[in-house]
Amino acid sequence: MAFWDQLKAKAFEMNGQLKTKTAQFQNKEFANASMAMCALIAAADGTIDPSERQKTSALITSNEALSVFPSDELSQKFDWYCSKLQSDFEFGKIEATATIAKLKSKEDQARAVIQIGIVIGGADGNFDQHERNVVRDACFAVGIAPEEFEL
Repeated sequence: MAFWDQLKAKAFEMNGQLKTKTAQFQNKEFANASMAMCALIAAADGTIDPSERQKTSALITSNEALSVFPSDELSQKFDWYCSKLQSDFEFGKIEATATIAKLKSKEDQARAVIQIGIVIGGADGNFDQHERNVVRDACFAVGIAPEEFEL
């Protein structure tokens, strides 16, 4: 099986697991970390063009795993992190990563946020190296070995 086929199969499997997990994690800290991860994926190459931002926002609102949260609140938080990343990428990246790191003591939630990053990053059919690096950095922030996700 080709790498991309394996990635698609794994992302599909993760998405199913995520729907179950996120229903258990209905809290603001998890929602914020999820949107920080999505913004980091959108800005993975150092910039966020409007179409990329819109596409990621659409993925967030249509993702079944995140449907347990009000979509308007998710969109607002995603836009907030995107704005931080656009105004000062390095500072925004630190802030978004710090938000994700708040889940370090909540391993199940941290894993779910990592999985959201992988699912969102691979949703366009191309989980590129920039996106993989962002997810890898998030793994380090929450104390999970990136190798667990083949990163």
